[in-house]
Amino acid sequence: MGSGAMADSFKNGWLALAPFKNAWSHRQLVRRFVGREVVGRYRGSIGGLSWSLVQPMAMLLVYTFVFSVVFKARWTAQNEIAGVSFAVVLFVGLIVQGIFAECIGRAPGLIVSHATFVKKVIFPIEILPVVAMGSALFHSLVSFVVLFFAMLIAGNAFHWTIILIPLVLAPFLLMTLGLSWFLAALGVFLRDIGQMIGLLVTALLFLSPVFYPLSAIPESYRIFLMLNPITFPVEQARDVLIWGKMPSWSGLALYSVVSWAVAVLGFAWFQRIRKGFADVL
Repeated sequence: MGSGAMADSFKNGWLALAPFKNAWSHRQLVRRFVGREVVGRYRGSIGGLSWSLVQPMAMLLVYTFVFSVVFKARWTAQNEIAGVSFAVVLFVGLIVQGIFAECIGRAPGLIVSHATFVKKVIFPIEILPVVAMGSALFHSLVSFVVLFFAMLIAGNAFHWTIILIPLVLAPFLLMTLGLSWFLAALGVFLRDIGQMIGLLVTALLFLSPVFYPLSAIPESYRIFLMLNPITFPVEQARDVLIWGKMPSWSGLALYSVVSWAVAVLGFAWFQRIRKGFADVL
């Protein structure tokens, strides 16, 4: 292999790892900003951080009453055998979707709302989507704690596959981060993107198996739902958390490759057009 080919190979390898190297090199700053954002969300309220626990608890109670008592909803025959309420199954899907909705929903306005970092301060603005992801993860972790307590109180079985949930969600978080970088950069030049994303996130919620099992959809239409970035992680999260199933390793591998590509391309897009941010802001 010639020196030019080796240089290109090295450069391509560096580009593939660039998003992760960047986040790692600024990890202290990311941690500080995530903490500030989490605390700042509840600043001035009497309950403070306790609201991060109260809100998912209240949501789960509402879901349990509405779907289990009012609608008497059932998931599948498997649900009745496992003794898992519809609300618990639904809550898992909503936790996963909530991470996506918060990160993608905020992404178009991230740079615009931090314009001073672009104009006056030497600041690694590419970490802002990572900070938003960290805040979303904090609240999702609290929701998972609420979910586990609800399962414990209801007498639901805990399967050893629960330890695989980080492995299942890691590619999903990677894809969400890549999309966030792309939308954060695009949102600087196209302000209407924020309104469009709100509609898109709502559409993706109902076009993913959050409120219904994928098996309830005619097989000829399932391929379209599988193109939804939320569908696969929602299904896999339920499998390892509730049903005690192993994840689809082939599906997870494919999803991971696509997520890696989305993250690298999203980061590259952000870095490429960031030079024009100051002119627009």
